[in-house]
Amino acid sequence: MSEKSDDTIVKPSDDEYMIRCENLVKIYKTSDVEAVALQGLDLDVKKGELMAIVGNSGSGKSTLLNMLGGLDRPSAGSLLIDGKNLLKFTDKDYMEYKRDTVGFVWQNNARNLVPYLTAVQNVELPMLLKGKRGRRQRALELLNKVGLSKRKNSRLDQMSGGEQQRVAIAIAMANDPKLLLADEPTGSVDTRTSAMILDIFKELNRTEGVTVVIVTHDLKLADHIDRVVAIRDGRTSSEIIRKKSYADELSEIGSLGGEEEFTHEELAVLDRSGRLQLPKDYMQALDIKGGDKVKVELDEERNGMFLYRSG
Repeated sequence: MSEKSDDTIVKPSDDEYMIRCENLVKIYKTSDVEAVALQGLDLDVKKGELMAIVGNSGSGKSTLLNMLGGLDRPSAGSLLIDGKNLLKFTDKDYMEYKRDTVGFVWQNNARNLVPYLTAVQNVELPMLLKGKRGRRQRALELLNKVGLSKRKNSRLDQMSGGEQQRVAIAIAMANDPKLLLADEPTGSVDTRTSAMILDIFKELNRTEGVTVVIVTHDLKLADHIDRVVAIRDGRTSSEIIRKKSYADELSEIGSLGGEEEFTHEELAVLDRSGRLQLPKDYMQALDIKGGDKVKVELDEERNGMFLYRSG
């Protein structure tokens, strides 16, 4: 019997990742204008993760969200979601992907809800279109998860903005997606309702096992999410990582209060081509701006860390 060679190379498996973006590019073209929305973006999101993407207007975060949701096609690069290569998708593949794999929560409630239907009927609708059985039971279960059991028979005009958004989350979960995307889900509600909506995402992530990606311009979300990816100029520029998980922190302090100043640290992201974007605070401290030339030296006294300074 021959023995198995010990020098077999085992490549890392993609099975643990829900999203893998590598050198992702999106170019919008018109007859005389060409705009680059994403220029070589890299991003990995593990299955079952809850994370946020932040960035200023025009940073590329909405473009990325549309591609993750199957609403727009990448121009180049690699985009794998649940092991499927979206660059090779046909129109039929995209239709099935949007129906079976991904759920979408829009900031504008009008895109989520049918106004003349009740809350429970709205949640049933995606299941009805898919021909699923047990629709009413599943719809009631999801409304209970978002805290709206008592509002199941209410129509859109009978609910507050926060209640409408919670119904929208239940609708997005109706067909049991593997990936839940949310576009500015707390953008049009007050602080208290915003915290409630974020708690719902956390609970669905925990109990349903769904991967959750929240796109927002609100940096305060970092206070309550363990991993936040910042996008600038169409690339992943940095990650804001919580030093302790939010759950561990709450258990230690015993309340929602506490000091937040040192709970996170921002890390610059070196992409697969060796490019680096410095955080804005670092650029201000070094008195440099985009387009400036900088000198890079190897600092032997700091364990090989790189030192950036004005040229």
